[in-house]
Amino acid sequence: MAAAKPSILLISDDAAIRRELAVKLEFLGESPACAESGNWRHAAAKRGEIQVVLLGACSRDEGELLREIGSLLPRAAMVLLAAGEIPEIPCAGLRGRLSAAPDAPANFRNLLDTLHKARLCHEYLAGTADADLSRGLAAVQGLIGASPAIQRIREIVTRLADSEVNVLITGESGTGKEIVARSLHRISGRESKPFVPVNCGAIPGELLESELFGHERGAFTGAVASTTGRFERAHGGTLFLDEIGDMPRNMQVKLLRVLETGTFEKVGGNRSISTDVRILTATHKNLEDMIAAGDFREDLYYRINVFPLEMPPLRERIEDLPDLLNELIRNLETAGKGSVRFNSKAIAALCAWSWPGNVRELANLVERMAILHPHGIVGSEQLPEKIRQAEPGQPLPASLHSGLRQSPLPTADTSADMPSIHGLDLKEYLANLERDFIERALRDSGGVVKHAAERLQMRRTTLVEKMRRHKLESGRQGRRV
Repeated sequence: MAAAKPSILLISDDAAIRRELAVKLEFLGESPACAESGNWRHAAAKRGEIQVVLLGACSRDEGELLREIGSLLPRAAMVLLAAGEIPEIPCAGLRGRLSAAPDAPANFRNLLDTLHKARLCHEYLAGTADADLSRGLAAVQGLIGASPAIQRIREIVTRLADSEVNVLITGESGTGKEIVARSLHRISGRESKPFVPVNCGAIPGELLESELFGHERGAFTGAVASTTGRFERAHGGTLFLDEIGDMPRNMQVKLLRVLETGTFEKVGGNRSISTDVRILTATHKNLEDMIAAGDFREDLYYRINVFPLEMPPLRERIEDLPDLLNELIRNLETAGKGSVRFNSKAIAALCAWSWPGNVRELANLVERMAILHPHGIVGSEQLPEKIRQAEPGQPLPASLHSGLRQSPLPTADTSADMPSIHGLDLKEYLANLERDFIERALRDSGGVVKHAAERLQMRRTTLVEKMRRHKLESGRQGRRV
């Protein structure tokens, strides 16, 4: 038996907006419960557990209504559709479950993205009942996936929210160590202050001291003016030292002194400057092996490694790949860099690959496919040869196939059997695709052309013209348009 879709509760006192949004949700395959702000309890009770609440314009006091919903639906993610920002609410636990998405009703893509993030939030809330739920939504942003490995990372990040301990993030290159560091900063008490990243491996050793601490005018040849270092820029916030294993030993001594005393001096200066920063570090190297080889100071290691956090490689959480694909594609579209989709055979091939470059390698692949096949559907034959030749490992989890819903466009249902690109008449293929969409909209609307046009977000006259072109009947009274 197929799993039931997550329940959505749509609350709005504007009947027209409520009806319009319900039509869009139904077109996406959802079945929302709709209600006004005064009778939402009755609608919610009829649907069992509500996982996502979409809140539109309401006549009731917003804060009171949110507290009421939050109390009776303790694991529901709440999305404000009529507000550009989250209101000031005293209850921190409630704020962590709120997000504002005023653009969500505008089109299907925005609506899908909003539902995707809200469901991630619900999954997180439902899976960490004993965690600090006040930071739920913030903790999942950027940490995509539902695998046990990434859920554990999210839980640890949340538990570290109110702690000032130094965290050492380890893991292979491309696993998302900086994303974790930014999440730790975002949910800490320092979120309003700067987050300053430094890649210790990208800055020459002789310049790293000046980069971190700044320098005075005339400190060295070319120092024509006094500069502010990263420690000063991060004052009150978080300093993220990425690839700390590449830091030269002479700089390790100076960093240790800052950690011990909370002060530093600019290059060429003699004035002691106090600093208030939280230090987060990351590396893909084995620092304990480096200590044994004499390349890393043991005393510094114990200073930065108060709490170790290891990021899992992508091959150990391959069930997260569809969610990661969706997020990477959404980022491409948001940045105006095009779009692309993957059919089920391509997904299977991607899941069989070992991903030595982890999520960064996957991101590069998605961007490359978007350039080679703009707004197209990528099959396994379009993937790089090394991925095509990868031997499938264990059977793919069923969750991989449910993750293929990347947009209102058909993906797993229709593209798996798509003909080879060499024998494909693109014009004919797109025409058939358009015809299928119109037929589905008419069927779901009971043959009412006006309602079908609303579902497809087009003018009624435009839809009528397309129906004539495709020789489609409306289905009402058996007449041909």
